Amino acid sequence: MNLKPPEQTLHERFEPLRRALTTGPLADRVAEARVVVLPGSEPPWTDTGISLESGDEITVLAAGRIVLSEELDLWFGPRVYLWRRIGEQGPVFRATRETATHCADRAGTLQLGIYPGAWTTRNGEHEGAGGLAGALGALLIRWRGDGVEGVRALASACPEDLLVRAELERLEHPVIRPAHWEPLWYLGETDLFTAAEVDGRSVIRAHPENEAAIVKRAVDTDLTPETRLTWSWRIDELPSKAAENTLPTHDYISIAVEFDNGQDLTWYWSAALPEETVFRCPLPWWDQRETHIAIRSGTAGLGRWSTETRNLYADYEKALGKPPARIVGVWLIAVSFFTHGRGAADFADIALEQPGRRIALD
Repeated sequence: MNLKPPEQTLHERFEPLRRALTTGPLADRVAEARVVVLPGSEPPWTDTGISLESGDEITVLAAGRIVLSEELDLWFGPRVYLWRRIGEQGPVFRATRETATHCADRAGTLQLGIYPGAWTTRNGEHEGAGGLAGALGALLIRWRGDGVEGVRALASACPEDLLVRAELERLEHPVIRPAHWEPLWYLGETDLFTAAEVDGRSVIRAHPENEAAIVKRAVDTDLTPETRLTWSWRIDELPSKAAENTLPTHDYISIAVEFDNGQDLTWYWSAALPEETVFRCPLPWWDQRETHIAIRSGTAGLGRWSTETRNLYADYEKALGKPPARIVGVWLIAVSFFTHGRGAADFADIALEQPGRRIALD
């Protein structure tokens, strides 16, 4: 049993890499290398002491976990909970994985933050903070010159380090994101959704693995009693094995519509809830704005393409009452970090339809 505090374990995890970067043949490539550990019990933002100029290239390799509940096995890794900003005015951003290499777009001191539960502004003001167990740690490398070449050299010097290998793989094989779909800024960038060709058709693929993301296609159209959302999907693996209407089991893959009153409806394939079950999101903050509708249930039909049509006006009226005037976005959602599992789905032929009008969104 490892009885070391997580802060010590994380320092020990990264110290050999830091030494390799600063004392060996790699030193000429490195302007600065520093290990920073963020305990979950402290407020979100920590000044790393690394000053960046616009154009500087920096690599971040991160590990650890923040624990919300030991009893419920609720914990999150750096892919979800490690955020950063350059200077106190931000904006905030996070990496798509545990590793990242990026070019500073402004001058300022690099700050690291533990996700507090909800950002209220783009520069990192927040609701809730601190008081959590666990810790996140990161090795920060400010390169002299090209960051990709620096990571390649580090991988040659430390070929057994899994994070270094993962970052080199990410850099050399970037994902293709679906055109016109953007992540929600307050959830961060994502590589979870990718553009692909499957069975001779263009699809948006979602393969979450112990992570969560939302991408949005901006829309501006009226909501009428005839407005329909149509799409095709193939769910190969459900991320939850239990009913998704509790916080510890709230893993799912879905399509959603955002309205001009700040509400959204999301339709998904449930592992266990009866079809047409409607429930409010069990997550804090989201419980004020999101409503789920289970439109398929169980394992029958998994692995096969299905086509869906939903009357948005009728669904909203049934779930929430008087419908709003306009639709402002369509989302794709994938969540798998509550049960630490994985899911697999493909979406195609997404459209908003009214008599005499069709808005294609894929």
